[in-house]
Amino acid sequence: MLTTPEKLIFIALAAVSLWFAYVGFRRVGLIVARGTRRFHYGRWDRLGNRIGSAMVRTLSQSTVFKDRPVVSFFHAFVFYGFVFYLLVNGFDAARGLLPVAWTTVDIGLPGHLFRLVADVLSVLILVGVAFFLVRRFGARDPRLDQHEGTTLHEHVRAGGMRRDSAIVGAFILGHVGFRLLGEGFWVAHEGQPDPWQPFATTIAGLVGYGSDRIVGWHVGWWGALGLILAFLPYFPRSKHIHLFAAPVKFALERRDEDGAPVPLGALEPIDFEDETLEQYGAASLEHLSVPQLLDAYACIQCNRCTNVCPANVTGKVLSPAALEINKRYEVMAHADAFAAGESSPRPLVEFAISPEAVWACTTCGACMEICPVGCEQMIDIIDIRRDLVMMQGEFPSELQNAFRGMERTGNPWGLSADARLDWTKGFDTVVPTVDDAPDFEVLFWVGCAGSYDPAAQATTRSMARLLERAGVNYAVLGQGEKCTGDPARRAGNEYLYYQLASENVLVLNETLAAHAVEQSTPKKVVTTCPHCFNALFNDYPQLGGHYDVVHHTQFLDMLVAEGRLAPLGAGGAGGEAVTFHDPCYLGRHNGEYDAPRRVLDALGSERREMPRSRESSFCCGAGGAQFWKEEERGERKVADERVGEARATGAAVVAAGCPFCKVMLGSADGAPVVKDVAQLLEEGYARIEALGPAGTGGASAGPSAGPSAPPTSGSGD
Repeated sequence: MLTTPEKLIFIALAAVSLWFAYVGFRRVGLIVARGTRRFHYGRWDRLGNRIGSAMVRTLSQSTVFKDRPVVSFFHAFVFYGFVFYLLVNGFDAARGLLPVAWTTVDIGLPGHLFRLVADVLSVLILVGVAFFLVRRFGARDPRLDQHEGTTLHEHVRAGGMRRDSAIVGAFILGHVGFRLLGEGFWVAHEGQPDPWQPFATTIAGLVGYGSDRIVGWHVGWWGALGLILAFLPYFPRSKHIHLFAAPVKFALERRDEDGAPVPLGALEPIDFEDETLEQYGAASLEHLSVPQLLDAYACIQCNRCTNVCPANVTGKVLSPAALEINKRYEVMAHADAFAAGESSPRPLVEFAISPEAVWACTTCGACMEICPVGCEQMIDIIDIRRDLVMMQGEFPSELQNAFRGMERTGNPWGLSADARLDWTKGFDTVVPTVDDAPDFEVLFWVGCAGSYDPAAQATTRSMARLLERAGVNYAVLGQGEKCTGDPARRAGNEYLYYQLASENVLVLNETLAAHAVEQSTPKKVVTTCPHCFNALFNDYPQLGGHYDVVHHTQFLDMLVAEGRLAPLGAGGAGGEAVTFHDPCYLGRHNGEYDAPRRVLDALGSERREMPRSRESSFCCGAGGAQFWKEEERGERKVADERVGEARATGAAVVAAGCPFCKVMLGSADGAPVVKDVAQLLEEGYARIEALGPAGTGGASAGPSAGPSAPPTSGSGD
């Protein structure tokens, strides 16, 4: 429908535009390819399955709708409009460049539906983009802001993000607006309304019908497709590139050998046997992996990760979003040189994130859980910690004591290994060791907190009583235990973790094999600490330690389900309402939310949920080795924020499933009573027994007459 000169001009401009776009996208590819490729978990296998899964997640927008339903609703207008506009732009280009007869064939209902969807989506896209521009530039949504003092790249501080958002928004408004206007003139040129294009027909009615309206269509066609040609070279530098980078990021997610996504709590190990390694962790951009560099392009700059970050929420300068944004602007500032293989000019802690922010991270995983495009901000931070600790020797001084304790005595408290069983002194229950009970079927991994911390010792004793009550044939390692190394690993001291974990794996492998009753039925390892659970379940397989690990709330849930611990009814809780705090390393990192709640229900508790619970739960502030150091400056402590939320429920008791959560929440300002789920259950049995048969509500509080073998249903995941 274009004139011959117009066609020639368009083809020439398209060739120039596509060439510069190719150069830009190729540069992005070379930049991402600079990343490291040493992966323990699969990133490239099962490509067909990965691509299919990535497309489903992308097209369903399921990750976007995790949060901000109103914003996500408007985002869906823009996203689905963009997807459909790939067809629309192709058709429009064909209508302008090909003979009229080729593009005016009546294909019936499919053609009508195509015009209807294009017409409606055009308006929805305009509405969606207008919403986002008003939100960013008019309403100034505070959720898009950063705390004063947060490290921001100089180009971001100079307005780079706002300028980019304005350019992208103006392009979409102009492109879709010109297309809708041009279609209205086309309908006017046709001389009659098109019932399948209500909005274009409205425009036609406003401009008037007539064959001379074809001029308006030419203007609209050139405005719509001309803007595409103008925008394409800029596309690789814009935030709009996330539309392509995000699906690739989904496809490259970490997966196990069976193809299942790797839990958030699993970290990539460092191969200390590899003598070719010269760098531990990430000091500069080139030390990041391919997916980590891809994150910089996948990031949509929505700030959702920052809004849920416990450090940021409590006024600290850590912003996971700023980390990704800063990475992208630094890469763009040195794009040609970096793509050509030159080293990046500055370390990450000078432009991407400050050391203060690095050490404020609790490794709770909330940023990764909420991210709509699969960025791995927490992994970046841990890799930066690895460099600071192992390469630079720069870390908070308080961590030195914890490191020294783990190295010398096998626990971060630095207490004697001989005191591992001191929690049993004066205890009314005999606790067998693996030497005392070589036929044990369940290994109770007590952990450092459960062995040494007074508050956690109460949980350990309650768990031991419950195991005895249920008739579980269990044993403990006693002095054979050492710290799993979790605090060291999350603090970036991977080598110390490696030493501790390697020793523990040797002990566990020998113990579980030497005392095996049936090789076909692996012994269970039960622990009251989610950090120990995560290390044993996710980290130790990397070193050859494959165990059937369960958290104690999971094990108690199994015992109740199998009748070996009887449900208590309303009397078990003593009439007190309970709110459960999800430990990050049990819930978000490993996906267990229901087992502890079922145990509380078996106790007969009136259970009240905090607003932030399950996968949206708020951290206690202890993770990432924070327990062993002073919290960074901010408006308030993380634990105080969480306790305030717990108090608001009106519950008299906060139920915990982690010794560190118990200590942090229990020591916060205005804290209510904080007890472990095992404590509450054990106290419930004691309460019922004190009331006598009349108070049991028909349920037996004593051990059931079930089999003595451990439950076999379920596993650590």
